[in-house]
Formats: sequence, C-alpha cells, structure tokens
Amino acid sequence: MKVVIAGGGWSGCAASLSARKQGAEVLLIERTDMLLGTGLVGGIMRNNGRFTAAEEMIAMGGGELFQFIDQNILHRNIEFPGHHHASLYNVATMEPLVKRYLLQKGISIYLSTRTEEVEKDGDRIKAVIGKKGEERIRIEGDAFIDATGTAGPPANCNKYGNGCAMCILRCPSFGGRISLTAKAGVMEMVGRKGEQIGAMSGSCKLFKESLSRQIVDRLEKEGVAIVPVPSLERSKEKLSIKACQQYALPEFEENLILLDTGHAKLMVPFFPLEDLRRIPGFENARYGDPYAGGLGNSIRYVGMAPRDDGLKVKGIGNLFCAGEKAGLLVGHTEAIVTGTLAGLNAVRQIQREKPLILPNTLVVGDAIAYVRVRMETEEGLAFKYTFSGSVYFDRMRERGLYSTDLKEIEKRVGQAGLVGIFSSKSL
Repeated sequence: MKVVIAGGGWSGCAASLSARKQGAEVLLIERTDMLLGTGLVGGIMRNNGRFTAAEEMIAMGGGELFQFIDQNILHRNIEFPGHHHASLYNVATMEPLVKRYLLQKGISIYLSTRTEEVEKDGDRIKAVIGKKGEERIRIEGDAFIDATGTAGPPANCNKYGNGCAMCILRCPSFGGRISLTAKAGVMEMVGRKGEQIGAMSGSCKLFKESLSRQIVDRLEKEGVAIVPVPSLERSKEKLSIKACQQYALPEFEENLILLDTGHAKLMVPFFPLEDLRRIPGFENARYGDPYAGGLGNSIRYVGMAPRDDGLKVKGIGNLFCAGEKAGLLVGHTEAIVTGTLAGLNAVRQIQREKPLILPNTLVVGDAIAYVRVRMETEEGLAFKYTFSGSVYFDRMRERGLYSTDLKEIEKRVGQAGLVGIFSSKSL
C-alpha cells in the first residue's frame, strides 16, 4: 500500500503519520524546504474547544502529534481575551523536531519538491508528476491526500488582498501552491464574505528584540502581553477580513495582543509599521514573518475541495483532503484532526474497507460534518470555523460538547465505540 501526500503542513504531517501507522508506505511531498506550513508562525494549541478536540483524538489513538507538541511547549494555561487554557509552542524549534519524529516512524519526506500535474486512470489518480529540485519525477500511489492548503499563490494575494506579503509560505522562492484537487479536474470551492474573496491570515510576527524590555519581560514570564492601542490607530476593518474569526473581538481592536511563541506573535493581520512605532514600547518594532506585515498578509480559503465526511474528494476515486483543503476549518488542531482521519481512510480505501465517519457526539466528527454542510450554502461560505471560537465554538457549547474533563471526554469516546480506533497496526 502506498499513500502519497502533497503538502507538509500540520495536516500533511498528521496524514502521513496516520497512514504509516496503518501499515502503508508513505511519501510526504513538500514544495518548500521545511515542514509545518503556517505552523512555522502559528504556535497556539489547546485554547477553548481545541482542548476537547485534542483529548478526543488522544483517546481515539490518534493523538501522538498533540502529545509530542505538549512535550515542547513554552507556556501552558495562558489566558488572553476570549481564550482560556491555551498552550504556546516555540515556532523557531518545532519544525526540525517534527521532521525527525516522522522520519523515525519510517515516513519518506521529499522537500523542495513540487507536484505539478496528475496522471489519471479513469476517475482515479495514478501518479503525480513534478520536480524534486531540478530532477523531473513521477510518483505512483494507491491513494493520494491533498494537504496543499488554500493560501496564495501570489496572484491571489495580489488580486484579493494587499499584495504578496512575502509570508512564511514563500511562494516567490519555491513557487506558488499547486492543488492536487484542481489538477485532477475538480472544481474547487471559494470562501467569500460580501466582496471579500478568501480571508487574510490573522497574525504577524515581531522580533522580540525590537520591543521594549518591559514588554519582552512580560511576554517571557506570562506568555502574553496586552498593550492598549490609541483610538486613532484602531481599525475595525482589520477584524472583518481575518481568517481567524475567533480573534475578531473588540479587545483585539482596542489592544495589541502579543503572545510569546519564540517570536512575539502580534494578533492582527497587519499593522502599518510607522503607526505601530508610535505606540509606547514599539518604537523600534520590526516584523519577522510575514516580512511585509505592515501592509498585508496571505490570502487563504480560495481553493477548497468538495468532499464527504470521510474526507474523500468528490469525483476522484482515490483522493482525500485534509487541513484547509478540507474546508473552512482554521487552526493547527483542526489540521491535525482532519489529517489523521484522511490518512486512516486513505488506507481503508486501499484495503477496500468502509471509511471511518466520526459521529456528531464527538466534536471532531461534528465539526467535519457541520462545516461540510455549511459550505454547501452561500451563507456558510462567509464564515470560518474553529474549535477555539466564533460560530463553531458557540455550537460546541450549545450542544454540550465543550469539556476540559478528561474522564468525561474519554467516556464520550468510549460510548462511541472508538477508543484506540487510530492506533498503530504497523509500528
């Protein structure tokens, strides 16, 4: 059994591990020279309902990445506006740790490799064709997973945003994102809210060394620093264009909220540098990734796959999807959850077994199904969904699914008959 995964973000890493655990030979292809994708500048875990989702996955035997991340956390149980019991990992050190972990599990990783075309046999993908460095490659597989994300390429950031922000996805250096789903001939779905196509990434990075000693001390001690923004520097428009709607709260307009993820994570999609430097403590501020964070940020959710609740892409017999490619789900936890399910179901299909459909008594199953239903409506395409806030976290609480009680979460998984369902068959 061979599973080929395009896209090495958190979802692609999770899909790789999940498929490998089920006994498949796994090849993970990433167009840049590092894994984790937006996880290279993210860092927030376990806030609000993400705690519940992570613990459900651990109880189902698919939580290795969550447990691995937990071992490499900078700050635990952080509180910031609208968010509770958050963990923050160090974005500067996580990627090589994850890469070594996947290699130890026997996963093959091709970096600086682009999948430019697909070769089909009827309604199935037979092989992907592309370039590894300067070498032309053709890779056959029994099942494929599209974890290429929905951000960029630069033309989309130019057309729907404020231009290429030279973000961590590094399209100009490694070429723009190429979607397996689109190359296979499937019409992708586009998120839209009014005239806004897609949504803008919700945070920027500042070098901690460029901030005042007082702010840095607070960040490194508490994990969070909240600095009031003078009224003249505020912008409500920034909140409405964010991909991460769980942070579109008044507190994020009235304050600069910084999180310590190795860098200082600034929770706004962009902030003009000269305006930022007028705020006390930020007189010498300098952006890290995205390097044009004073002007804009990456545009996401412009290429999602129509799929079922087992994460199989509609119209292609052996193609699955994960992460943002699977829909309007925002965040690392959401990416790991969908990647883990896609990896399992890819192997199940090769083995001619029924796909696993997670029930709506679990937050992970409810979210996957709910987002799929909502994306089939024009109204639903205007929202973003996450375990950590906004409309889906409201749904979690209304349905009584949000919990931080480990015994309650384990009991719920047991009642669903899914304890250890993702557990290893091969390792």
